[in-house]
Amino acid sequence: MRLHGYIPSSVTWRVRIALALKGVEVETLLHDLPQDGPRNLGHVSLNPQGLMPILELPEGGSLTQSLAIVEWLEEMWPSPPLLPPEPAQRARMRAFTLAIACETQPLHAAGVLARLRAAGLTEGQVQGWARHAISEGLEACEGLLADSPGPFCFGARVSLADVFLVPQLYAARRFGVQLAFPACFPPRPPA
Repeated sequence: MRLHGYIPSSVTWRVRIALALKGVEVETLLHDLPQDGPRNLGHVSLNPQGLMPILELPEGGSLTQSLAIVEWLEEMWPSPPLLPPEPAQRARMRAFTLAIACETQPLHAAGVLARLRAAGLTEGQVQGWARHAISEGLEACEGLLADSPGPFCFGARVSLADVFLVPQLYAARRFGVQLAFPACFPPRPPA
């Protein structure tokens, strides 16, 4: 299998984390992100959207969209499990994951930020948009975890939610979002 992705991409990072947790080795091809956004017309044959990540399968064909790829990995390599066995807990975990994948990350994706710049927003306004979207999304995610015993998102082991949260936290730091962490895990000072 071959994984195509962008170097700074949180969506590519999600798939790479899941692959590592599952112990699945793939050839990883990291590409530079085009200046005008993430669509790569050279990859339309693998993904009609021209977006990454793209997981090329050994029997031919490819999978796209990080959540679909990670769920496929879960079905193909069920151990260690990324989803809990209880249906209600799986639904809560998927809701958390979708809050990141569908309602937070897309608002600060490279293509959206490129469109904001093209519409005449200043770089400060674009960065402010990204910070606001990330802050709002992480605040909602924190509420979704209010009853979690920890230390991971949904309990004592790494799960699908953690696979999606870690790259989102990196994006928060990259855009300068102020994050509150426990004293045992202080935030990195700004670069």
